Amino acid sequence: MLGPVILAASRSDRIRRLISAAPVTKQVVDRFIPGESVDDVVPIIKDLTGRGLELTMDVVGEDITTPEQAGAARDAYLALVDRLRDLGLGERVEMSVKLSMFGQALDHGHELALANVRPVVEAAAAIGTTVTLDAEDHTTLDSMFAIHEELRKDFPQTGCVIQAYLFRTEADARRLAEAGSRVRLVKGAYKEPAEVAYQQKHEIDKAFVRVLRILMEGEGYPMVGSHDPRLISIAQELARQAGRKPDEYEFQMLYGIRGDEHLRLAAEGHRMRVYTAYGTDWYGYFMRRLAEKPANLRFFARSLITRG
Repeated sequence: MLGPVILAASRSDRIRRLISAAPVTKQVVDRFIPGESVDDVVPIIKDLTGRGLELTMDVVGEDITTPEQAGAARDAYLALVDRLRDLGLGERVEMSVKLSMFGQALDHGHELALANVRPVVEAAAAIGTTVTLDAEDHTTLDSMFAIHEELRKDFPQTGCVIQAYLFRTEADARRLAEAGSRVRLVKGAYKEPAEVAYQQKHEIDKAFVRVLRILMEGEGYPMVGSHDPRLISIAQELARQAGRKPDEYEFQMLYGIRGDEHLRLAAEGHRMRVYTAYGTDWYGYFMRRLAEKPANLRFFARSLITRG
């Protein structure tokens, strides 16, 4: 399987340098990451919301090694909130954050990440939007869920992400599927050991459906993070069985992948949110997009061959 190999490459400084130096890399990266600054992505935000889509914005960058970098990450999100306020799009655009970017892996990282993310959540609430805490590798999840629980005391709309391939996720879903919760379900994009996660695609797909059923039958707000047409159809059927109206759950897909499907679902009356990342530290995010889907890797390899 190529996925684990690519994920390992995402942590290699040597491969990072090789890929970053390839002349075609920026053109291919732009397919998934449409800019490096807020100014770069404002036209994208306007275009997508104008087409009836909603967005969740991610400022990429997880390789945080100092508290000062974590503070800069916080400030980047606060700048994004300011721009969304100026655009009047607080109700259409939320934010996704990785707590590693806010210092979670540093000394006293749990407290540091909470201190850095709280002002972002507070600022988001002030303009009518919210924040979703992205899931990372399994060793970080207890801290993430604890921060999520703490933030929800004052900002109950704060969302979180769970990953279908982890064995623990069904129990997490039952705990989280309560009134007022917002939970995004994804398959998972980190290299996890067999002791904690399913390794085969068919096992992950079955787990995704089991967890999605829990969320749809619960009292919270499910967010279905998948590009898989079969899983999207299953999600629609599970929503129908649970008696959910179209505004009582949503689909989420990545910017640059299946754009026509984004528009089709929105045209059918579904809430469709596009996960849109931007920033200069794009490498880890980009490599996970390649690992998730072989077609993405083929696209990149073909571009390197024809343009390198």
